[in-house]
Amino acid sequence: MSATETSALESSDYLAKRQLKKGTAGWVLLAGLGVSYVVSGDYSGWNFGLEQGGFGGLAIAAVVIAAMYFAMVLGMAEMSSALPAAGGGYTFARRALGPWGGFATGTAILIEYAIAPAAIATFIGAYVESLGLFGIHDGWWVYLAVYALFIGIHLSGAGEALKVMFVITAIALIGLAVFVVAAIAHFDLSNLTNIPATDAAGASAFLPHGYLGVWAAIPFAIWFFLAVEGVPLAAEETKDPEKNVPRGIVAAMSILLVTCALVLVLTTGAGGADAMQTSGNPLVEALGDSGAAKVVNYIGLAGLIASFFSIIYAYSRQLFALSRAGYLPRALSVTNSRKAPVLALIVPGVIGFALTFTGKGAMLLNMAVFGAAVSYVLMMISHIVLRRREPEMQRPYRTPGGTITTGFALVIASLAVVATFLVDSTAAICCLAVFAAFMAYFGLYSRHHLVANSPDEEFAALARAEADLG
Repeated sequence: MSATETSALESSDYLAKRQLKKGTAGWVLLAGLGVSYVVSGDYSGWNFGLEQGGFGGLAIAAVVIAAMYFAMVLGMAEMSSALPAAGGGYTFARRALGPWGGFATGTAILIEYAIAPAAIATFIGAYVESLGLFGIHDGWWVYLAVYALFIGIHLSGAGEALKVMFVITAIALIGLAVFVVAAIAHFDLSNLTNIPATDAAGASAFLPHGYLGVWAAIPFAIWFFLAVEGVPLAAEETKDPEKNVPRGIVAAMSILLVTCALVLVLTTGAGGADAMQTSGNPLVEALGDSGAAKVVNYIGLAGLIASFFSIIYAYSRQLFALSRAGYLPRALSVTNSRKAPVLALIVPGVIGFALTFTGKGAMLLNMAVFGAAVSYVLMMISHIVLRRREPEMQRPYRTPGGTITTGFALVIASLAVVATFLVDSTAAICCLAVFAAFMAYFGLYSRHHLVANSPDEEFAALARAEADLG
């Protein structure tokens, strides 16, 4: 820590008020958490990429992004085995890049996780309205209900919340299985390329928006996997995190690769790329007026709820870790009698609810992807730095391919950041301004008030001590 950054030891009472429940999850529950974060992306949101690149552009983008995510997950599996703490990516970057890099990473993750539920809430509203549930036609009632209900469940404790999440996720996967079986009967190869070609460079039936359409489709391809990197945030609440966190995140990613391929090809082939590119509930519309469509519509709501529910968990743990270490106001990390961080759950929820009034799911999606892509860049840099600076660090799991693997993910993540400006420059610039405001707060205030005996700062102190001894 530099001379311009100061920290102090806090009392045992300070940390006692900021404790999470230990030993709640094993690797199966963590794999379920990883799938839960993402499964809504199979039901809605990804299809807006058809409008940017057509089926060909989105398919190419999805292959590239899937490879990036798999490489990134392998890198995060290593770092989570070496540094198991509730901060996840922030913890890794704090050790590798210092307080500035750690806070920058944590801020980017917070932007992603605070905005993603707002985007998902708008998709939930579309599904509720299409089902005619409760006679609701004005989305804000739906948004308020899901935020209030699921934040309330999280306040009851992590064990209860994760078990509810696991059940909802299982139902969502059953819904995808029903869709796959039904969609095969509706599949028509010509539907994949029924968007008329434009006059863009390289335009064709396969790439109706040309070569640039592939790049513009990247943020929507990311929606197939967005937030799977949040599995390490459960490290402090996991049994044997050095082994279970890597197992859980790799298992989750393996399942998501399969669901991505099936949903992309079958939805577009059954419903047609042209019709699906602006749909709020593409899987349902792809099946037309059928019994299977009604089943998928109801279960699709469960899929959206699963991701909404689990990302609330993720943003609360990220905010909890940053607050406990003094990077953000310390009141945000105080936990209740059930070991749930109260304000860390409520404050981002209020912000997310306010964002739902934009009603623009695609815009919110792009904003969430901006935060995610920035954090991916910083986390992959962290893996490379830790491999080179601390080769002797204990790593129960090691990334296959080492820094070559994470270097590949770094390059693609950097391109993804740029792609968010191609899709909606105003939304991306707004996120950049928020990011800059957080960094200004750190530079002017919080870097002088860090908590030296918080887990993440202790990891860093240990590294400095080992370096001094060496």
